[in-house]
Parts: sequence; structure tokens; C-alpha cells
Amino acid sequence: MDLRPHSPVVVALRLCLYALFAGLLAFAAARADGPATVAAALGTGAVLARGALSPAVRRSRRAATGWVAALTASWLVLLALSPDALWAAFPLYFLQLHLLPVRWSLPAVGATAAAAVAGFVGHGAPLTPGAFIGPLLGAAVAVATVLGYEALYRESERRRELIEELVATRAELAEAERAAGTLAERERLAREIHDTLAQGLSSIQLLLRAAQRELPAGSPAAAHIEQARATAQDNLAEARRFVRALTPPDLERGSLAGALERLCASAAGATAVRFSLSGAPAELPTPYEVALLRIAQSALGNTLRHARAGRAEITLTFMDTAVALDVVDDGIGFASGDPGAPGARTAARPQSTADGAADSTADGAMESTADGAADGGFGLPAMRSRARSLGGTLTVESAPGQGTAVAVTLPYPPAADTGQHRAATKASSPSLPLPLPLSRSRA
Repeated sequence: MDLRPHSPVVVALRLCLYALFAGLLAFAAARADGPATVAAALGTGAVLARGALSPAVRRSRRAATGWVAALTASWLVLLALSPDALWAAFPLYFLQLHLLPVRWSLPAVGATAAAAVAGFVGHGAPLTPGAFIGPLLGAAVAVATVLGYEALYRESERRRELIEELVATRAELAEAERAAGTLAERERLAREIHDTLAQGLSSIQLLLRAAQRELPAGSPAAAHIEQARATAQDNLAEARRFVRALTPPDLERGSLAGALERLCASAAGATAVRFSLSGAPAELPTPYEVALLRIAQSALGNTLRHARAGRAEITLTFMDTAVALDVVDDGIGFASGDPGAPGARTAARPQSTADGAADSTADGAMESTADGAADGGFGLPAMRSRARSLGGTLTVESAPGQGTAVAVTLPYPPAADTGQHRAATKASSPSLPLPLPLSRSRA
């Protein structure tokens, strides 16, 4: 059995077992009819004390086996001299079961029970059923008690390991949620700074530059306007530095295409994920890159968790007026709107309609059937909210056994054409240019 001291209760039971064994040996010595029996009882007691006090017996299987063998042999000598040694067989059963492996302990208990019966009969006791039932019943009780305890102990250990794993998992989940919350707040702050402070400072610069052109030569206000414009420019650069510092770490190390390629390379599991780039890459504002990266992460995460796909592909396409992101897999797919579909992760986004209430109802129905099964109802709404906040669309196509395709299309922001538009305005008219928009609709 297991040599480890399972608990203080087991240690106390073991000490009680040693005390019982010693008491039965003293009983046999007290009833001895000769010095040989007393010597055998004392010798057995000495062997018992040596093993009970030896740390090697508790640490080493070999030492424990040797001690049990010596104790059993000395007990057999005592049994041959006195029938009263029969009573010591009961604590000996427990020691054999506790210290020997199962493949040895059960045969040892059986042999000890047979020796007890033979010794009892050999000393002239009448051959009655009680002579057989007593030792055999004691052996059966000892076996049932020890094996039952070992089974309970193993079950308790499994429960303890599960609890420790659960606690560790909860700690990891809490840490992941904190990290996700931190990243989300960083993205929100970057978006707010970009859409308000940075755009406002850029507009102030344009207005001051236009005012400079309208001033007559040698005007005393020119120096103040130039100082104000320089201050606005410095603060705009500082605001842009804040935005860059608050961008997600995946985008800090390079472009959006590089981040998506690293995302595919780091995907774990049986699904082979590939990234492809189409069209001439264009520089996108940080909110656009963040939205596309987060949508790709969410869609790919659903694919790896639920689709059972062999292959998946993320495609980033730069078109003339928009940028598109497609996440396609060859997994099990699902029937749109089927709440029981296995692996249902998203539902097809309804086509835009004039009736806002109908669109909202359809969205809610599909989110409750598809997203609720896998993402707790937040996966698709989060992706759709990101796309809508930037004026884009999100569509999902799937069928049972035919895989799933998630497509996001974002039109280029007006800021992308700002340089060309500004140059054309300056060439065609000296009038005051329109300031850049100070805010955009956000989810």
C-alpha cells in the first residue's frame, strides 16, 4: 500500500495498531507456560519496536518489506509455542496490507490467516467452524477496511487535484480578464485621443495657417499666430505619441499585415492557418488596424475552438475604396439560425434594411442562437460593433459541412484622402479650408 503518512489521523491509527500489537504480545507472554514462549514474545516485541521507531520503514518500500517479513517470521515462532499468539494475527493483517504492495499484501494476509488456523488447531483446540471463521473473518475485515480507505484516499486526492487546478484556472482567467480589460481601455483611450484631441489640434493648425495667409505683411499679430501654430503642432505630435503608445502590442511591432501573419503563425491546434495579402497595402488609422486585428482574433479563436477545421485562411485585401478582411475555414459549419448547431459561433448578418426595428430584431435573434452557444453572446456583437463604428459591414456565411466565412469591409476613412483633398483645395482656391471632423460615431 501507500507508505506516505496520509494524515495525522492515519498516524494516530498506526500508533494505536502498534500499541494493540504490543498489548497482545504482552498478553501472550503473561500466559506463557515456559521461558521459551516469553523469549519469543519479547523477540517479536523487539522486532515490532525496531520497525515502529525506524524512519527507514516509513520511507523505503524495501525496508518496510523486510521488516514485515521479519515480524511475520517471529510471530510464526511465537504461534508455534503458544496458541495465544493467534490474537496478534489481526494487527499483523493491517501492517501487511498497509506496508506491502497489493500483489504481495493479499497473499501475505491469506497465508497469515491459514497459519493462524493451523496454529490454533495444532495446539489441540477442537476442530470447529469457529476455528476457521474467526481468523478468516478478521482477515476479510482488515482487507475491506484498508482497501476501502485506499479507495477513499485516491478519490480525495483526485478531488484535491481538481480543486487546485480549478483555483489555478480561475487565477489565470482573472489575469487574462485584467489583461483584456487593460488592452480594451488602452484602445478606447487611443481612439478617443485620435478622434478628439488629435483631430482638433490638426484643425487648429489649418485654421492658423489660413489666418497667416490672410494677414498683411509685417502685421504684429503674425508672430503670435506663428507661436500658436507651433504650439498646436507640438501638442499634436504629443497626442500622436500617446496614440502610438496606447496601441495594442501586436501592432507596435509592425504593420497590420505583420500582426495578422504573426497571429496565424502562433495559432495552436490541429488547424493549419495561413495568411495572405492582396492589393497594395495602404496606411490605415490606428482604430482601423485595431478593429481589423481584434475581429481576426475573435473569428480565428472561434474557428480553432469550435469548427474542427483542417485549414483556415485569413486574407487582408486593400481595394480602391475599402479594406476587407476575410476569415475562412473548412470546418463543420452550421445552419444559420439553428440554435442547436454544433460549433455555431456566428450568424449571418442581415442585409441592411430601411426598417431599423426589423434589423435589430433579426440581429438579436441570431445573436441569441449562435453567439450564445459559444461566446456567451458577445463575440458577434463585438465584431459587428467594431465594424459599424467605422462605417463598415460584417457578414457571415456558413452551411453544415461546408465551413464558415467571416467577411469584414471597412471603407477608407476620409482622413486617408485628406492629403489629396487638401492639396486640391489649396491649388483651386485660397479660401479658408474646412476643418477636419472632430469626432466620429463610435459604438
